Amino acid sequence: MPSPEELLLLQPFPRMGLDRIVVVASASEAALAADALLRAEAWGFDTESKPTFQAGEASEGPHVIQLATLERAFVFQLHDEACRAVAGELLAREGIVKAGFGLREDRKRIQHKLGVAPQDVLDLDTVFRQRGYRRQMGIKAAVAVLFGQRYQKSKRATTSNWARRELSESQLLYAANDAWAALCVYYALRETLTGSSSTAAPAGR
Repeated sequence: MPSPEELLLLQPFPRMGLDRIVVVASASEAALAADALLRAEAWGFDTESKPTFQAGEASEGPHVIQLATLERAFVFQLHDEACRAVAGELLAREGIVKAGFGLREDRKRIQHKLGVAPQDVLDLDTVFRQRGYRRQMGIKAAVAVLFGQRYQKSKRATTSNWARRELSESQLLYAANDAWAALCVYYALRETLTGSSSTAAPAGR
C-alpha cells in the first residue's frame, strides 16, 4: 500500500463531471433514476449525513444517498417522502450489487430512516481483507493500489451541510464520485478474479 508521501506523487484519478451527475429530489425524478439504475448489474453506493457537533447528538441522516452506474451517478435527496420510498425500494432490491466502502453505519442509518434493509451490499473493505490487506483500505488506498492514481477528497465537503435543499456543485461532485469510484474499484476487483474485460478504465470529465 502506498505511503502518504507516495500517494502525493501519483497522477489524479479522473472524476465524473457535473454533466453526468443527476440530482434526484422528487417522485418523478426518482422514477426516471430507477429506470436507468435497474438496467445495471451493480451500483456504486454511498450516503452522506449532516454532521453532528454536540456530544450525544443523534444523527438524522442519511440526508443523501448516492447510487452510480459507470455512466451516471444519481444523488438522491431524501426530503420528499415519495423520493425516499423509491430510494428504499432500490436498496432493498435483490440481485443488484451495491458496492462501497465502510458501509456498516450507512446500512444501520438507512434501516432506521427508510425502514428497509439494503440487500446485496458489498463492503469493498471486506474484499481487500480477504485478499490479505490487514489495514482498512478506503477509497483512496484502493484507487492507489488498483489504478496507481490519487483519489482526491474535499475535507470541506465531507463536513458540509448535507441536509440543504440545494446542494452545491462541490457537494455533488464529492458525493457522486465517491459512489462512482467505488463502482470502478468493484469492477477492477472482479476483473482480477474472473479475467473479464467487460469494464473500461475509469474515464471522468
